[in-house]
This record gives sequence, C-alpha cells and structure tokens, in this order.
Amino acid sequence: MAAAAKNIDEYIEQFPPEIQKGLKELRGFIRAEVPEAAEKISYGMPAFYLNGNLVYFGAFKDHYGFFPLPAGIDTFGKELAQYRTGKGTLRFAFDKPFPWEIIRKIIQFRKEENLKKTKKNRRQKPDAS
Repeated sequence: MAAAAKNIDEYIEQFPPEIQKGLKELRGFIRAEVPEAAEKISYGMPAFYLNGNLVYFGAFKDHYGFFPLPAGIDTFGKELAQYRTGKGTLRFAFDKPFPWEIIRKIIQFRKEENLKKTKKNRRQKPDAS
C-alpha cells in the first residue's frame, strides 16, 4: 500500500497518468466553483474545506469517488438515480465523462449549507462587549 499523501498533489501522483487526468479535472472544477475553499487531505482523501468539510474526492479500483456528505446526495436523489451512490458517495466510472452540471449543483448546495451553518453559529454566540 502506498504511503499516506501529505497533500493533494502527492495523492494524485500515486495513480496512473490516465487516472491522474480525471483527478486533476475534478480538483480543478471544484477549485473553480469554490475558490475560497482550502484544500487538505482528510481521511486519506483530497478534501475541500469551507467552514467545515465541503466535499471529498478520490480514485478507487474501478471508479472515481465524489463525497458531498449525505445531505449532498439526499437533496439531489432524483437527479442522481442513474449513478451508483452510497451514503454520502457518488461513483463515476473511469471511462465515462463527469456529469459536471450535477457536480456543480451539489458543490453549490454544500457551500450554501456550510455558510448557513456558520451564520447560525454566529447568531448563537453572545456578544463579547
């Protein structure tokens, strides 16, 4: 088994070139959708963080994984019916194009969800004055 990656570049470099290409495309797309999000490795996978974990992605034996957490899957259930899903997981075959429009919708949903969570936390904190 490969050593744990310290950053997303190291994670991507562990895969064959054809898989790296897809991972780079997915990373670039997420970055373009939420440029204010930080990148990190979490649970051994690339993740984007914005006021909490936003989405994860990775590559596996026969697919790419996209992890928008359960709410990201539950909210778009009908639109995701044609894809293999699990609790908080979308799977995309290596030989098929990414469904960019649904990925965009999910990322924007998760962004708004995380930003609302932060606003709610600010309202609950007592004034420091």
